[in-house]
Amino acid sequence: MMKSVLGSLVALWLCLQGFSLYSQNQQSQHSGEIYFSFEIASPFELETLTRIISIDNVTGNLVRAYANMVGFQKIAEMGYVCDILAHPGDLLTKEQLRPPGSGKGSLTNWDYYPTYQEYIDFMYDFAATYPDICIVVPIGTSVLGREIIALKISDNVNDSEAEPEFFYTSSIHGDETTGYVLMLHLIDHLLSNYGIDPRISEMVNTTEIFINPLANPDGTYWGGNNSVYGARRFNANGIDLNRNYPDPEDGPHPDGNAWQAETIHFMAFADSNHFVMGANFHGGAEVFNYPWDTWAKLAADDLWWQFVGREYVDTVYLYGPWNYFSGFNNGITNGYQWYTISGGRQDFMNYWHADREVTLEISDIKLLPASQLLNYWEYNYRSLLNYMDEVNYGVQGVITDSVTGEPLQARILIPGHDSDNSYVDSKLPSGFYSRLLYEGTYGLRFSSTGYFPKTVYNVSVTNRETTYLDIELVPLNVAQNEPRTERFSMVYPNPSDGEIELTLPETGRFKANVSCFSMNGNLVFSTELDVSDGQAAVRLDIGNLSAGLYLVRLVLGNSSYTDRVVIR
Repeated sequence: MMKSVLGSLVALWLCLQGFSLYSQNQQSQHSGEIYFSFEIASPFELETLTRIISIDNVTGNLVRAYANMVGFQKIAEMGYVCDILAHPGDLLTKEQLRPPGSGKGSLTNWDYYPTYQEYIDFMYDFAATYPDICIVVPIGTSVLGREIIALKISDNVNDSEAEPEFFYTSSIHGDETTGYVLMLHLIDHLLSNYGIDPRISEMVNTTEIFINPLANPDGTYWGGNNSVYGARRFNANGIDLNRNYPDPEDGPHPDGNAWQAETIHFMAFADSNHFVMGANFHGGAEVFNYPWDTWAKLAADDLWWQFVGREYVDTVYLYGPWNYFSGFNNGITNGYQWYTISGGRQDFMNYWHADREVTLEISDIKLLPASQLLNYWEYNYRSLLNYMDEVNYGVQGVITDSVTGEPLQARILIPGHDSDNSYVDSKLPSGFYSRLLYEGTYGLRFSSTGYFPKTVYNVSVTNRETTYLDIELVPLNVAQNEPRTERFSMVYPNPSDGEIELTLPETGRFKANVSCFSMNGNLVFSTELDVSDGQAAVRLDIGNLSAGLYLVRLVLGNSSYTDRVVIR
């Protein structure tokens, strides 16, 4: 919306006057971070504006946004009349954020924002208290040197298993802190209920769960390590980290800024893991915001996104107040239909990492009073668990070399369905893959360099159920007369509690060597047996192995056979 030069100068003068008056009344100021509102004539203006300022919310024609001084001046020069708003990080007193007498106490019942050091202590204490299922995973350090860490929660926590990886992260905008405390509660809930609650135990046993409660510690603790009072959206360099990622439409630096330390660390963290699904938590609205944010075209799995969004919000409706998550399309929205942004983390993770990550706005109030934190935990924790459950549905399996039985890294593509990098890859060392899908029938194409591709048609998917599909790919250089390791279904029962029977594919009198390998390639069991002439099977006790998926190899003379067994 452009006006005359005179009009622009008048608007700029009014905005700067408002900012000057506002600043005089504030005791906690972040250099250059201004929170303001203005009106637009058309939503098409947002395509340009999102590259200049950090849009926070759009309601009708009213835009709320953050900007540093340079961005704010540009908006004023374009003729927008700005209304300077009180910063969300300054609206409550320190006592409202941390009531007198608050302390570590019982984690499950705490109702206050921890100091920065308490937060770090909480994270390391979790790992120390539950070392068998929880470890601290460093992500990096912020601009000001604060730790950015996650906890990994899994039954074999030090291994990379044939399981999906799930990632929750919160408060990339430092003044949006509801998710920060809720993630600490979720960690405590998972750890303290493992071995007690069957659902939680199953979740931890079948999923590699990563949780990072605080992605922007410099923003959240802008006012000092002892309080979240004065929290700010941007990082220490005055950059919105949720506009600082490479964008599928607008290139590597859509905000015009260098990648920040925090952005670089999270991109490296995504590279070093194989996340299947996740969410990043925000505040300032109440909505399940699913891809895409950057462009109008719908995601290949748009129906699946709407399904899991409805599941999250409909569960919230059962436990929250009548008006919670009541806006938009009954609590869910396509990101672009709300307002477009460039450089968002959600689109980065979906496009470049095939990680089904959503933006969850869980409180209209950015910095909730501490007295409300337990209420929001009650509203959301069932939905948080339901959303995590979804990572184990769709189509799952292990991809291996048909000759050696070794796990493969391969690509899984659905012709005629996939678009904008919605295919997935299997991960090493296990060869495990997971393709989340809305119910229906699909054809899946599996391919890997050096192997013949394979397409499996009529794969049936049912919502909230798992379709298991293991795949063997044949090497391109295999000759028909070349001796090979055969895949042979020989293990019974499977899954097993440890007592197994191996059906022999050959009869005769010979030595049989049986070996078991973990899915990361470690030899965990080996024995040699005498087989009698006419013997049809051998029995083994491998009950001392930890629960999980194993490769069983049987060698008879010059032939070898492989199968997989699940130990419960």
